[in-house]
Amino acid sequence: MQIKAIRVPSTFRALRHRNYLLWFTGQGLSLIGTWMQSMAQQVLVYRLTGSAAALGIISFIGLLPVIPLSLWGGSITDRFPKRNVILFTNAGMMIQALLLALLSWTGKVQIWHLYMLSFLLAAFNAVDIPARQAFTVDMVEGKEDLANAIGLNSAMFNGARAIGPAMAGIVVAVTGEGWAFLINGLSFIAVIACLLLMRGLPGPSSPAQKHVSMTEHLKEGFFYVGSNKTVLVLFSMIGISAFLSMPYSTLMPVYAETILKDSSAVVINFICGGSHPWMTCQSPEALPLGILLTMIGLGALAGALYVAALPVRVNHGKLLTLANLCFPLTLLVVALSKSFLLSSLILFLVGVSFVVQNALVNTMLQLSLRDDLRGRVMSLYSLIFQSMMRLGGLQAGYVADWLGASFSVAFGAIISLFYGVFLAFSFKLHKANIDYK
Repeated sequence: MQIKAIRVPSTFRALRHRNYLLWFTGQGLSLIGTWMQSMAQQVLVYRLTGSAAALGIISFIGLLPVIPLSLWGGSITDRFPKRNVILFTNAGMMIQALLLALLSWTGKVQIWHLYMLSFLLAAFNAVDIPARQAFTVDMVEGKEDLANAIGLNSAMFNGARAIGPAMAGIVVAVTGEGWAFLINGLSFIAVIACLLLMRGLPGPSSPAQKHVSMTEHLKEGFFYVGSNKTVLVLFSMIGISAFLSMPYSTLMPVYAETILKDSSAVVINFICGGSHPWMTCQSPEALPLGILLTMIGLGALAGALYVAALPVRVNHGKLLTLANLCFPLTLLVVALSKSFLLSSLILFLVGVSFVVQNALVNTMLQLSLRDDLRGRVMSLYSLIFQSMMRLGGLQAGYVADWLGASFSVAFGAIISLFYGVFLAFSFKLHKANIDYK
């Protein structure tokens, strides 16, 4: 009897590439730890300070190394092996997580420790992100499965976003923050091992430019972006969204512990209270936050799988315009909600719309870029997204302390919605000229 070859479903077709399969496995495990640390750090910051502004400051501190290092990271990504760059950054992030765990276990952790370690993590991330994004096309060996790989990258990221906070909510509630930081530190072993197992990767995109000055190398990337109207519009879209809409995630601890505190009490009592609690909770306030973040992650995973399943020739611009309007609309509902159940359900839709928007911007950029410019352009994309998101987190934190978290989220969502409507009518993305070759 002849055995038929197993076919990879079209939604997961990028996994047929060995190097990408290794990446998907190792990075997927590592990202679960990353999200555990992110959620545990939010709980720790708010526990130490009780301030929404402190959450915003943590976000802002992460911006400081982004501006110089992301541009530098884009340049070295185009001139040196991307795997080597990613190995270096992941080793640094592992050390940062282990330091956080040590400080938490000793009971000596202070808010300035978190500020310093947030700066260190952001420095490694600033170099890592453009290298990681540009690395995708190397692992799938061309553009045929590139859009699918970008969708699967989002699915991997947001699957971890669903699992990580849920795990962290339990771990932090039962043992405190230290174990969440340790698990993240150990999770980097998976991605480092998988990177070392990869074979047959292409060389640097522009090795002949290794001896070109950094200034001249970066100028070429700036000139390309400035002369491409579609790229400029995509950058502006992601910048506005990151500054005004994305900061809702910074305020999630405030929502969980104040605005939704009364309606979430039944959840805490069910798990941690009563005569026969499911578990003994040291930090029960972590449970509602973990649930809210998990719902965002589940929605984001659904959105990412939707993008991954799209056919190659689909009209990405039309779908992007729709997602760019849905994201702030769903946030408006969250801003007005006082119900834990309703907020949890709507945050699922927030996750869907955000990831569809973000993944389609990334897809349209990657499909239209020359390989020798990929690292530098994606470093500018990373710079805009990271800097605007962190500045947005800072302004949202201060506005929340002044006028309330609900007002802060609603105000940003309304402005984002108006800008989305403006783009929909003034620049028709569905007619943008994208090179899919």
